[in-house]
Amino acid sequence: MNIRHELPNGLRRFLLTPLVLCLTACAVPRGAAAPVTLATNQPNVVAYWNDIANKTVLATSSAVNTTPEEQRPTYFSDLAGVHVAMYDAVVAVEGRFKPFAFKPTAPAAGASTDAAVSAAAYGVLKALFPNRSAHYEAGYEQRLAALPDGPAKTKGLALGREVAEAVVRLRANDGRSVALAPYVSGTAPGQFRSANPNPVFRYFPSIKPFALNGLDQFRPAPPPALSSAAYAAAVNETRALGGTISAVRTPEQLEIARFHTEPPPSAVTRNLGRFASSTENVGDAARLMAVIYVSFADAIGACFEAKYHYRSWRPVSAIQMADADGNDATVPDATWAPSLPTPNHPEYPAAHSCTSGSLGEVLRNFYGTPKVTFTWDSTVTKTTRTYAGIDAFNAEASMARIHGGMHFRHATVAGETLGREVAQWIGQRHFGRED
Repeated sequence: MNIRHELPNGLRRFLLTPLVLCLTACAVPRGAAAPVTLATNQPNVVAYWNDIANKTVLATSSAVNTTPEEQRPTYFSDLAGVHVAMYDAVVAVEGRFKPFAFKPTAPAAGASTDAAVSAAAYGVLKALFPNRSAHYEAGYEQRLAALPDGPAKTKGLALGREVAEAVVRLRANDGRSVALAPYVSGTAPGQFRSANPNPVFRYFPSIKPFALNGLDQFRPAPPPALSSAAYAAAVNETRALGGTISAVRTPEQLEIARFHTEPPPSAVTRNLGRFASSTENVGDAARLMAVIYVSFADAIGACFEAKYHYRSWRPVSAIQMADADGNDATVPDATWAPSLPTPNHPEYPAAHSCTSGSLGEVLRNFYGTPKVTFTWDSTVTKTTRTYAGIDAFNAEASMARIHGGMHFRHATVAGETLGREVAQWIGQRHFGRED
């Protein structure tokens, strides 16, 4: 099919309506704080252990008799546990904020913050990944060797160990080991067709949340009906912008779409690590990273709960089989293919938007402004991009998935909203100042 045709009226209105292009990111900023530009070169003990934890969680291992975490490492949940432990250890020593999971009984007066954080992070990693000690044992010994011996160090270590044990108990049997029945792909119009018998990340909705009452708590409304004008506009937009051949997508837009295709475990852990080194203040770094990862973990869990609840088909199926959707405003194209590979899990909502929405809301709440400038990089394009505010990041993450031909706009809007709602709810109930 020759795609160099006049865009349908519904699509033209959809593309040109500023309100739609703005998504939910154009909400009026809350608070009057000054714009913030984050540095990434402020060393502290939280950043130190974040790097070690990343390497541990992402490492490969051939060990037998392994823990559930070693058998099925889940970076967002495992790192959230490490950061919760570091946060609660700092709070126990320094006060200022409410603990998230546990308040230790070990004496805190005069305890070393560095020792407490190190013992907390080390304790969680050792319990979850005992067969990956090569990634954290030497780092622990080196960190402790740099601290002077004495009561402060002793108290800090005792406090950190107690916190680690409590967090490990709290997250024990978290649901990741669930045994799932074989997946059956849909056959009706609108239903997800799996690329093989095993769509990915089906176990995510079985992992218990860190803070939410349930992963369905913020489940979005269903996607637009196949017969609706909204559905047709979304299909025609992705068809025009996201195919392997496009008369309206620019080379820059395709490059940005590629930028956002690095696998999340490496892309997310590396880029979120920058926030750990954005301040020398250990308490602030611990709090920021804990709320980022707890919100991220619950947002991605809620996102996949919704994905596997609705089991919506991807654009490649929707466009190739448009003659079956009952919508006269869509036209089938059996040769259409997405410009970039489509992940093998259901379409709605969009996971990248779930997590970008979560991160954006955390930064907005933490700094009191949406004007937080930060950088992100990608090993796919080998480039670094700077975002002058969270709205720019969210908007780009949304359009990248459309330009890649992987998602419809309603999925990115729903995903960003879900992520923001999760982070808002967590921020209102946790990580607040001590009364």
